[in-house]
This record gives sequence, C-alpha cells and structure tokens, in this order.
Amino acid sequence: CETGVRFDSVSPWGWESSLTNYYDNLETRSADERADSLAQCLPAQVSTAKGLAGYGVALAEVDPAAVTGMEALATLPVLRKSALGEAQGKDAPLGGYTVHPATGFDHIFQSPGPIYEPGMTSHDWWRVGRFLYAAGVGKGDIVQNCFSYHLTPAGMIFESGARAVGATVVPAGTGQTEMQVQAAAAIGTTAYAGTPDYLKVILDKADEMGVTLGITKATVGGGALFPALRQAYADQGIQCLQNYATADLGNVAYESPAMEGMIVDEGVIVEIVTPGTGDPVPEGEVGEVVVTTLNPDYPLIRFATGDLSAVMPGISPCGRTNMRIKGWMGRADQTTKIKGMFVRPEQVAALVARHPEIDRARVIATRDGDQDAMTVQIETKATDASLYTQTVIETLKLNGAVELAAPGTLPRDGKVIDDQRSYD
Repeated sequence: CETGVRFDSVSPWGWESSLTNYYDNLETRSADERADSLAQCLPAQVSTAKGLAGYGVALAEVDPAAVTGMEALATLPVLRKSALGEAQGKDAPLGGYTVHPATGFDHIFQSPGPIYEPGMTSHDWWRVGRFLYAAGVGKGDIVQNCFSYHLTPAGMIFESGARAVGATVVPAGTGQTEMQVQAAAAIGTTAYAGTPDYLKVILDKADEMGVTLGITKATVGGGALFPALRQAYADQGIQCLQNYATADLGNVAYESPAMEGMIVDEGVIVEIVTPGTGDPVPEGEVGEVVVTTLNPDYPLIRFATGDLSAVMPGISPCGRTNMRIKGWMGRADQTTKIKGMFVRPEQVAALVARHPEIDRARVIATRDGDQDAMTVQIETKATDASLYTQTVIETLKLNGAVELAAPGTLPRDGKVIDDQRSYD
C-alpha cells in the first residue's frame, strides 16, 4: 500500500530521492492511479480499525472489503475527538484506537483535554517531510525548531520531518529569545520551524542585538499566517510556507511555493462535510474537515477535526496532483448557548434528517431587547412554516421563529449556527 510514508528506520524518499522537484512520485499520480491505490489501502485500514476496541459497535456491521473509495467511505460514522478523550483511562490510556498498547510506542504526548496521543521515532511517522521538502528544506539546511518539545508533539513532529529530508535540527523549543538569536547566528541556522508569529519575535530581537541571521526559509503551523506577516518575511528574504497538521493525524495538507491553496498529504484522505453530519458537501462549499489516516499504527477513520475548509478545483500550478483545500476557514464546532440551552450542529442535522424535503437548515441567534431570540431558517420547496414548528422544538429543545428559504439560497459558508448577538 503506497501512502508516501514508511514506518521503519529506512528512508527511500526525501533528500535521497533522485526526483528533482518532488518528494516522491506519489505527488504526481493521475486520478486513476490514486484511486487504484486507495482501493487497496482503504479496506485494509478499515479492517484494522474494526478490530480495535475503541471503535466498538461503530464499525461492527461494516464490510471492510466493500470500502474501496470515497463514496463507500462517506457511509461510515464520523469519529469525533471528544470520543478519544472519553475512551481514555487507566486501563486504556490510548482509548483502544491504536494497534499497539501505550508501551508499544516511542512517545506518548498530551494535548488539551487532556487527550493522549502516540508517537514513533521511525522514519517520518507524521509525514511532515513532504511539506519541508516542498518548502525547499533539505540536506545542508539547519532548522531551528521552535515548536514545543514539552508534552505536546509539535516539536517531535517537525524534527521527524526535518530528519527525513536530511536537515540538521536545533531543538530550540519556545522562549529564551536572546539565546535563540545567539544560537541561530553561531550555528548558521538557515530555516525556521514554529508558529507564524514567533519568527518575527526572533528577527526583532536580532535587530535589537545588532545580529544578522541567515534564515531564508520558514515552515510554520499551529496558528494563522496573515498575509501581511508573510509579506514582511518575504521583504527580509524569507520564504514562509505553512502546513495544516494535528497531533492525531500528522500532516494533513501543506503549501508549495505556488501558494495556491494547501495540497492534501498522500498519507491521508480528506473529506469536507456539513458540520454535525458525515455528509460530504459539493466541491467549493465550506464544511468540516474529516480525515482518514492511512497510518497503520493509528488508523483513525473519518476523524472530525472541528476545522472548516473547502475543496479547491483543479491541481496546483506546482504540478502536485492531489486534492487542494483552502486552508483553515474557522471552527466547525459552532455550539452556542441560546436562552440558557446549548444548541449543537448535530441537533440541526437531526432537524434536517426528520424531513426529506429539507435541503439544509441554519439557526440564527439574535437579541430581542434583553432576551435571546432564535430563528431557524429552513431551505425547502415547502411553503408552510408551521409544518416544522414542532420538529424545531423537539430537536433543538427551544421554541423559535421558522423562516422558509428557497432551495439554494442559504449561504454555503459552513455555518449551521450563526450567532449574531452583540453585547457591546
């Protein structure tokens, strides 16, 4: 199964590759080649997941051999991150979602929640090498890795990627900016890895100290890269590219120098779905990012990230042929308290499911004087709003105004709950 990553200590790709422009030949596969590979990889991954205690009854009735493509994958249940945390405990620290016990991994990390994630030191386990290679980082570079190494996995994720492309790593972590400048100058750091804004802190401190640094490449993640900040780095001769990764999934998507969207990594399958459901949205429409990873050690199937994005048409000008997404476009978890009650995207999805003639629904939270008000907009060909009053009460547990909208007229921005209240 070709996933673009090896889970042992041998590196057949990266800086050792004979390819000039690409990390490996997986990046330029045709749609048919990618579909054929998926038809082999996906059933095996679903079969592995089905045998794990964490999935319980969720996959009990699934025939893995039938899950050979995106359409079949979309019929499987979505796994939410909260389920990982709820399943973890003394007897199952990783919740039963991993092939190995906790002692079978090289590292165990902690994320807010807390949620514990596994890690391995084998070759590029999180697949960030592909991103670094696209950013021009490789043998001869010294990467100042300013992601945290303390409990959270970001530091190790980027170190693993840097080692995969043959770069030397300075495990700098966060803070101690003056020492960071001294180290970068003395060692000859050429590349930065870290959050988008911390590089500016380092550069400003270098200016204050009268030190000239040789950083020309920046690989960033874990925060918003605003256009003005990217341009500020470019004005100083630094190309800054970003990726989208999580502790659970590793690299999900990344920028190339073309800087037109983010290219989906070869080791994952990305779907964009209506928040609160597992239903894929049309290309170009905003929805929640759901990811299936092909990591055989940690087979997450339809893992809901809680992030919003959209699929971009066509392929990247850089020649990489995998799907592109627009990058981070907000949070899909739009849970909002209205009149003292939480309204969740899953409830809005349940409302839609109750009536086959409803295409979609959108809850609007506003203020009416000193009180909360709720309006439920329903996209349907029906003309009698009273048909849905009782369903709104039963599914959302609140009473509110119902407005009907013609099919295709509600915004396609990924929002199913729109909080328009202002408390200024």
